[in-house]
Amino acid sequence: MRQPPTAFSPHTAHRTPENTSHKTARHPRLGQMQETHPAPAPRPRWRRDVALFLAGQSVSLIGSSVVQFAIFWHLTLETKSGWVIAFSTFFGFLPQAIVSIFGGVWADRHNRKWLIIGADLSIAATTIALAVAFMLGRTDLWLFYGALAIRSVGAGIQAPAVSALIPQITPADQLLRVNGLNSSIQSIAQVGAPVIAAGVLAAGGLQSAFYLDVVTAVIGVAFLAAIPLRAVDRASQPSDTGYLTDLRAGLRYVARTPLLRFLVGYFALIMFLAVPPSFLTLLLVARKFGDTSWYLMANEVAFGLGMTAAGVLVAVAAKRFNNRLMLAAWGGVGLAVTTVALGLVGNFPLYLIAMALCGATVPLINTPMFTIFQEQVPHDMQGRVFGLIMIIMTLALPIGMAIIGPIADRISVEALMCIGGAATLVAAAWGLRRAVQLGDRVSAPVADAP
Repeated sequence: MRQPPTAFSPHTAHRTPENTSHKTARHPRLGQMQETHPAPAPRPRWRRDVALFLAGQSVSLIGSSVVQFAIFWHLTLETKSGWVIAFSTFFGFLPQAIVSIFGGVWADRHNRKWLIIGADLSIAATTIALAVAFMLGRTDLWLFYGALAIRSVGAGIQAPAVSALIPQITPADQLLRVNGLNSSIQSIAQVGAPVIAAGVLAAGGLQSAFYLDVVTAVIGVAFLAAIPLRAVDRASQPSDTGYLTDLRAGLRYVARTPLLRFLVGYFALIMFLAVPPSFLTLLLVARKFGDTSWYLMANEVAFGLGMTAAGVLVAVAAKRFNNRLMLAAWGGVGLAVTTVALGLVGNFPLYLIAMALCGATVPLINTPMFTIFQEQVPHDMQGRVFGLIMIIMTLALPIGMAIIGPIADRISVEALMCIGGAATLVAAAWGLRRAVQLGDRVSAPVADAP
């Protein structure tokens, strides 16, 4: 939601010999034939690799989040317009959806580490260009939209690679724990980023936030470069297949797998319904409680604290969550209730409590969902499947804002929150029903695992 599962947020094979066995087995829980694929075995130093990867991505995330907050706050406070926020969301997410069509294929064809590094450096270069424009006195809206669009292109390349890289360096029985830890670390960064953004804006203005983004991007690249990785073994695909062929293969794989069809549909619906608490809260706070960056900072910090607490809970108690789909469905119920609460409370401290509880639902939804995808999808197909997921995620947000943003200039944001919360509750009920039907059928990996 707020991040790219990376993350809803909220993304190689190793030097050790690979297991090249290739076999076809009946899916033990879904009753269908599934082909397993060769996967890289985790190196003995997988903990070191995971630590470097998570640390580098977290540092880079801080800088990116500071710039993202700074830009959205600037536009919100300067215009207080639902149209401007809608356009910002459109340019900030639609390019990612388009690029993700091929980003997932690239993640399966090329070295994921260098895809991530290239995207990070490209985004940093865009930030430098925007800083130079500010130095020359240019503050036109189209500059913000252009910068958001280019950063979104980089995210479209990076996000599928990041999601597919995690299970490549992590043992299968540690995936939920590592994903929970990743969610917690990113949540901590999400808590710190708005505080840093508010301080940077007060001390040095928007341009200082741009410089910080460049520095953190370089640090993140250095951490990732220290992990020895190479491209995934594409044993299940001919080496001369085209990009569209690979893309169609990913779509067919999801379409022919009942569990994945449901998961993708449920996730897409939740992402669409998460637009009001994810983006309209900026307008709600600015219009209802206070129109300074410090109010917006408190809004983001509360959300991030809730994410952090829930992420830690998932990481610590990972083995107790046998039915991961049930956890994601109850997370949807929590999102529905807290979204309604955001629209009803009239006191700012109570609003912040509701915002923190809303943030807590993010890892409860994203972490088990992404873990299921990582466990159920073969390694050499994960880039394409995660690319499809990123397309859905990034399309849901601009489409949602294109519909809801202009409406927010005609009716109250509070009413939109209540309507959105009620719709989310219906979607969560659908998820709960399916979770009860499936039981423990998605509690263990069935695809190849590291």
